[in-house]
Amino acid sequence: MNTFDDTYHDLMRKIKSEGSYKDDRTGTGTYSLFGHQMRFDLKEGFPLLTTKKVLFKMLATELIWFIRGDTNIRFLLQYNNNIWNEWAFKNWVESAEYEGPDMTDFGRRALEDASFNETYKKEMTRFKNKILEDDAFAEKYGDLGNVYGKQWRHWQGPDGSFTDQLKNVVESIKKNPDSRRHIVTAWNPAEIDGMALPPCHAFFQFYVNDGKLSLQLYQRSGDVFLGVPFNIASYALLLELVARECGLEAHEFIHTLGDAHIYTNHMDAVNEQLARESFSPPKIKIKGNRSMFELEYEDFEVIDYESHPYIKAPIAV
Repeated sequence: MNTFDDTYHDLMRKIKSEGSYKDDRTGTGTYSLFGHQMRFDLKEGFPLLTTKKVLFKMLATELIWFIRGDTNIRFLLQYNNNIWNEWAFKNWVESAEYEGPDMTDFGRRALEDASFNETYKKEMTRFKNKILEDDAFAEKYGDLGNVYGKQWRHWQGPDGSFTDQLKNVVESIKKNPDSRRHIVTAWNPAEIDGMALPPCHAFFQFYVNDGKLSLQLYQRSGDVFLGVPFNIASYALLLELVARECGLEAHEFIHTLGDAHIYTNHMDAVNEQLARESFSPPKIKIKGNRSMFELEYEDFEVIDYESHPYIKAPIAV
């Protein structure tokens, strides 16, 4: 098994053997442990997991969305990226303007009731089309509030001024590589209530040594089966981008998790993945010379990615 998949599998096994049952805000229930760290050395390849297919297009377009400071799902839907749909959809179906079938607890019901699932899919399709075609609707129901992109690029201080954290950290790495302040935080206490979802990957820090750049992420909460594989690859890609921007070699991505959990309704999927053997990890290529702040999805190329099939599991909203 390659070291990337092995490291991730070790976390899932640890939660299965040592995790405590906990209730959670979604009402689903989790097996959880607190405090875990994984390390991924990028000289071995790119940590896109191979024991299930991880959709690179989804994580790459989401990362571009963050980097651009965007918070509206319209950009994502233009790439058929549905990662954030449920949170925006929830705001719409719970609004006074929604006129349609009852969508209460739609995530669970769509899995358990085939008839409801068909209704849900029709409503979601209608919602997505309205986001793409209706500017006013997209502005009102497509925006997720002060989520990651807003905090990375337009952090608002108590005096009302704005800080571009991401551009500042890139300049800091270039001008003062030995600084211990190469930090970006998405956790803005004053704006948590204005976010569709408080940031799970809340805080990251860069470290320069011997011409190499490393990145450590602190993630307060990690959905280990569905979310964490995306987080691993997304922040590894961010490390590659910032290293390239600063003329450094991408070295190590360190992923520190607070509450690392597996939802109770993901256990069968976890067992299916743990039974699989991995393939060799792929490589990532960033084409052209454009700045990371100007990149398009088409500038990325994943080389030699071989994986087992995708494994479906319900998302807890």
